[in-house]
Order: sequence, then structure tokens, then C-alpha cells
Amino acid sequence: MTVRPRFLTLGTLILLTACGSGEAPQAQPPEIGVLTLKAESATLTTELPGRITAVETSEVRPQISGVIRKRLFTEGSMVQAGQVLYEIEDAPYRAALGTAQGNLAQAQATIASTRAQAERYRSLVGINAVSRQELDNAEAAAKQAAASVAAQKASVQAAQVNLGFTRIRAPISGQIGRSLYTVGALVQAGQADALATIQRTDRVYVDVTQSAAQLLDLKEALRSGSISREGAEGADVQLILPNGKTYPITGRLQFSEVTVDPQSGGVTLRASFPNPDGMLLPGMYVRARLVEGVKRQAILAPQQGISRDPRGRATALVVNAQNKVEQRQVTAERAIGDKWVVSDGLKAGDRLVVEGPIGLQPGTQVKPRAPRQITAAATAGKSGN
Repeated sequence: MTVRPRFLTLGTLILLTACGSGEAPQAQPPEIGVLTLKAESATLTTELPGRITAVETSEVRPQISGVIRKRLFTEGSMVQAGQVLYEIEDAPYRAALGTAQGNLAQAQATIASTRAQAERYRSLVGINAVSRQELDNAEAAAKQAAASVAAQKASVQAAQVNLGFTRIRAPISGQIGRSLYTVGALVQAGQADALATIQRTDRVYVDVTQSAAQLLDLKEALRSGSISREGAEGADVQLILPNGKTYPITGRLQFSEVTVDPQSGGVTLRASFPNPDGMLLPGMYVRARLVEGVKRQAILAPQQGISRDPRGRATALVVNAQNKVEQRQVTAERAIGDKWVVSDGLKAGDRLVVEGPIGLQPGTQVKPRAPRQITAAATAGKSGN
């Protein structure tokens, strides 16, 4: 089979030449989403781990030795200050009180006779019926009898106190825990183990630890006025419970410790919370969200507009007046929701790049537009409200 060669006609060549001589269309600048930053107020918070402690805690201990005869409370119930919790066998202490009272009566009888004898000797010494030495002996015996009466009165009071201690009472009002001793157990004064523990939990404390550096930064910001706080003392505190939920009642910061822990470099802060339903239990691990104050004229940048360079420094891309991309190094202090609080590197009016192609380089000519994702999220939030 013979293959015939193909030849281009003159018209085809002219057409191809005309098409090749035309200039290629220029590439359009990429569209990117930018957000114009503005200064606004921002509530600064910090989350710190902490433990719940009772406002008052009292360990019930015996003040005398003896055998427990009765337990007069229900474990886990509320008890009132002064309520009898245990009874200790009181027969030995009643006998001791009786002995002390008998000794007191005997001393009182002795003092009457010695006092009368001293009075008689004073009248007789004037007529030399008795010697001066006998009068001195009689007066000394009267004084000794008086001292014996005072000592026996103290013995009676001590015996009455010990008899009262046979009824162990609640030192404070609150919720009592389990009893560590049962009826028939022998207890002793000064023992290490408590019979039971009472805790007052209608209001609780939350002790958290904050670094000394953070505390100093906050005080300097409050002093300079860059952060303001309502009220001269304290700050609002919210609790994040172990199940991740927020405790419905807001607490108040009471005070900060006056010394810094030399091992951790932290300062203990104590917050107070009402606990009417008993939801907060002593020993519970929580996270406390402290409202430090309100920062005026803060620059809040969306987190998608802040990135990190290979050295870990925070950077941002902005669009200048010529619609060209610039890279800036910024200082992102902390996150508030989905935004960073930027203290340096950005200012109000800057157009921050939040949407755009991957690998966008500084100096690139771009076509800015409103960001679609942020605009959609804001519209959804308004419609939801």
C-alpha cells in the first residue's frame, strides 16, 4: 500500500501563523479572603487546676479513755454543733466525781474547826493563856485547810469535766462521714485516728496554683490600665467539673497566698463557691476559670490567620494598600475562643489573610474579598440567636 505525503495548504499556514503571533492571556491574581481587624474589648480568662476543700473540717476525737457505749448519729447525715455523737461508759467517771465531792466535804469540815480554833487562840494569847507559837500553829492549820478546800473544788471541777467528756459532741455543724469506731470499741485520749469527720460544705473553697510570673504580669497590667477589673477586690471564677460541665454558680476569688512556693514557683489562690445542693465534694479535682479582667482596645485575630514559622514564631499575612501580601511577625498572648489576642505585629485596620491558596508568598498580587467561612459562621450565629 502506497502512503501519500500530506501537504499544508497556504491558507492553513497563514491561519497557524496568525494564531501563533497572538500574545498569551495574563494570569488573574488569586482571590483570597481577608478580614479587617478592629480594636475591641476582650475578657481575659485563665484556667488553672485545683482541688475543692470544705470551709470547715473537724475530726471528732475522744478527750478521755473508755469504751464506746452508744453511737447517736446516722453516717452521712447533717449534724449540729453541740449534738451528742457518741457516749462513753461513764461509771468510772461518776465514781471519780463522787470521790472528789467527798474529799471536798471533808476539807470544808476541817476548815471550819481550824478556823474556830484560830479565833479562840487569838483571844487567849492576849491574857497569856496560850503561847504565841500555839496561835501561829492554829492560824497555819486554818490556812492549810482553806488551801485544801480550794484544791478539792478543783478536783470536783475536773471530775465534772471528765464526766461531761463521756458524751462526745459535734464541734461544728456540717455533714458527718462514716464512723471508724463501733459500739464496744476502746478509745483513748489523744489517739491518732479520729472517730469520724465533720465537714461544712454549704460553701466550699477551691485552691488553685498560678505561676508567680503570670501573677506579676496581671498586676502590672491592672496598674497600667491596659486591663480593667470591676471591683477593687477579687475576681469572678467559674468551675469546670470533672465531667466537663460548667458549675452553674459563679464563685469569687478570695485571696492569694503571701508567699511563693520555692519548689514549684507558684502562688496559691483561693476561691469561694456556694454549694447549696452539695454538688461540690471536698477532694474533687476541678479546673477553675478565672476572669482576670477586661482588656481595652485588644486586637483579636482569627486562629486560621496566625501560623508558625520553622522557628516556632507566630506570623501573619496581611494585604497592603497595593493589594500585595506582606508577612509580619506577631505576638499572640493567649487564645480566646477561636481567636488570638495579638499584642504586637498587628493593628486596627490591617487586612488579615484568613483564606487563600496554599503556599501564598509575600509580595504576591492578590484580589481581596470577604472570607466565606467566617462570614457564613457569623450569619449562622445571628440566625441562631
